[in-house]
Amino acid sequence: MFSQSPSLGEFDLIQHFFKAESDAMLSEENLPISLGIGDDCALLQTLPNEEIAITSDMLVSGKHFFADTNPEWLGHKALAVNLSDLAAMGAKPLGFTLAIALPEVNSKWLESFSKGLFAIAKTYSCPLIGGDTTAGPLNICITAFGSVPKGKSIRRSGATIGDDIWVSGSVGDARLTLAALRHEIGIEKTDLELIQSRMHQPTPRVHLGIALRDIASAALDISDGLLGDLKHILKASKVDGRVFLAELPKSAYLLQQSEQIQNQFAACGGDDYELCFTAPSTQRETIAQIGHKLNLALTRIGHIQAMKNAESSIELIATDGNLLNEQETATLLKSFDHFA
Repeated sequence: MFSQSPSLGEFDLIQHFFKAESDAMLSEENLPISLGIGDDCALLQTLPNEEIAITSDMLVSGKHFFADTNPEWLGHKALAVNLSDLAAMGAKPLGFTLAIALPEVNSKWLESFSKGLFAIAKTYSCPLIGGDTTAGPLNICITAFGSVPKGKSIRRSGATIGDDIWVSGSVGDARLTLAALRHEIGIEKTDLELIQSRMHQPTPRVHLGIALRDIASAALDISDGLLGDLKHILKASKVDGRVFLAELPKSAYLLQQSEQIQNQFAACGGDDYELCFTAPSTQRETIAQIGHKLNLALTRIGHIQAMKNAESSIELIATDGNLLNEQETATLLKSFDHFA
């Protein structure tokens, strides 16, 4: 994957692949950045009526992506997963820092990686404002900054009894792609080419998050699996949930699989980076209008109910209308755990 380019040192690498693009973004767009790359710290301008949202995500070779992953896709995803976190809070992107460890300097790889990174950075007006480079096993860590009006952030702890549970887009295609690449299931090559972007180049729902500021009662992005992530909302809000498996939004490609695979991948597949959010039932028409405006499917999959026990739980309703038993439910509630 890597071949050394010995003529480039650390500071040459930063200047050539990252600083020039960053400076260009800062000069072209009216962004609240006083100082970008080149000093000990970047400087963000803040407003008295705004709060700063901060998130960090790390991608490790062999853990989060295959060693031979297209570096352009990897550059996109590294920033996309952070923008997805900002979206879940209703935050508008401001900028990001990049810390990257490289086994060696490979100009071709870095050219491709930075191309993907800056393409999505420009899409969401989120410039690179600092970071660090070092030698070591391939490891990418991004910290992203966003702004949200005071009191308008969407947290996990606001869901209330009677709220609807919603999901953006569709879920399960990233897991379907992974299963195909691992040869766990068979899928036509042309179909795989059409859905693999869901795993390699996810779309952060930034515009949706901003639109939901005064509408959603709670939200998070789906990174480790829909139902497992939904449990974080339920726990923080001290409520239970009821979800109808038949309502989980699935692509035409996932619908070609068995019902068991459909439910498993959609419910706990992970890496979807869609938004799961709750909102009062009185907001259904407004949410439908938001989906229409953004050309984005927003699907109601269940509702919030009162806690029955000491810990929050999810009741799952099967496609036949019956309640899944405890063992079946536990299987679909499993989410990705780095240390499991």
